[in-house]
Amino acid sequence: MEEEEEVKVLVADESHEKYVDTILKTIADAAKDRGTGIAKRTHEYLATKMKEAKAVIALSGDRFAGFSYIETWGNKQYVTTSGLIVHPDFRHLGIAKRIKDLTFSLARTRWPHAKIFSLTSGKAVMKMNTALGYQPVTFDDLTDDEAFWHGCEGCVNYPVLKERNRKFCICTAMLFDPEEHLPVKIPQEVIERIKKIEGKPTPEKDNE
Repeated sequence: MEEEEEVKVLVADESHEKYVDTILKTIADAAKDRGTGIAKRTHEYLATKMKEAKAVIALSGDRFAGFSYIETWGNKQYVTTSGLIVHPDFRHLGIAKRIKDLTFSLARTRWPHAKIFSLTSGKAVMKMNTALGYQPVTFDDLTDDEAFWHGCEGCVNYPVLKERNRKFCICTAMLFDPEEHLPVKIPQEVIERIKKIEGKPTPEKDNE
């Protein structure tokens, strides 16, 4: 078993695209084992997230250990940190929290005025969300961006969501309203990389 200190958690870039297929398989296997739903994503989708500095990856040397990515909705007024997964070989080492802390801090740095929300059925994710300041909310408190809800169609629980007119599903809705606290500092080189990607000063404002 790898020791936690041997695992690096960092903002992904295009050099990490070689891990995308492994990431997708790990996510699908975990959903199957738990019997839970998941919004399906393509290789191209996750690769783009990496290129746009909207993904976090955990690596032990060249071995994949974990991953998560960021999505924005409603003209960047809402943000989600999604697809959190840790490879079975690296579980119970605190890596999920390290990934969650970095994606949360990255989202708060890039979109400081956005509300960050989560739809999850995982107890561990709910616990991490609560520690970061998320509060349970109703689905009405989430984004009304149709693109977000369209992404739920790949989940096995989508019929439940549709039947309840998007008022309720298996997942619990949680929301973070912006505050000043950041659990992890985003490295300056990542800030500079984001600046080049966006072509404008960062952190970016959600009304730009």
